[in-house]
Amino acid sequence: MELLFNAAALFQKGGLVMYPLLICSIIVVTVAVERFLFYRAAETAIDKLLAGLGPELDKGDRARALTVCRGAKGLAASVLAEGLKHDYADNRGLENALSGAASLRERVNYLDTIVTLAPLLGLLGTVFGMISSFSVMNIRSGQPQAITGGVGEALVATAAGLLVAVLALVVHSYYVHRLNIMITGMERCCTYLLDAFSRSDKHETA
Repeated sequence: MELLFNAAALFQKGGLVMYPLLICSIIVVTVAVERFLFYRAAETAIDKLLAGLGPELDKGDRARALTVCRGAKGLAASVLAEGLKHDYADNRGLENALSGAASLRERVNYLDTIVTLAPLLGLLGTVFGMISSFSVMNIRSGQPQAITGGVGEALVATAAGLLVAVLALVVHSYYVHRLNIMITGMERCCTYLLDAFSRSDKHETA
């Protein structure tokens, strides 16, 4: 309980900029949890999917290949299932299906914005605190406690801004890395499917 009281006192000491910094930190945590759940549901075991899909495509059995995709989980399996349901001779249909990957990028850019915004808010709090310090110095000379109070406000706001920025940067970097892995896997699946379509077309024309 004492820790909460100390945290609340420190929050108040940071000044008005602590409120937007608090909102930023809540956004970071919310995006982190939401993207974790979303990415976990969107992930596909690529090697396992292609291992089951390969023999069916080699036989030209798209119906069975579609069943394999529908039995798998994740966004890559959904994209391949969409590709198998249509004849993508010009590849445009498959590219349209792949556009579903755009949902992977949603909300991650919020973190990038907060990485930049949070230190600026902390700097703004620093400026306000220093202005308060010098104002007190001019009006109430001989009261060092009042002056150091403004400096303390500046330091708390700066530290809070940096902490929020570091948190957002770590979360953003983690999800960008995870996003790149998932998109690479989807591109691998789509390339595999296009190659299978190409081989099938050659066999039919031979």
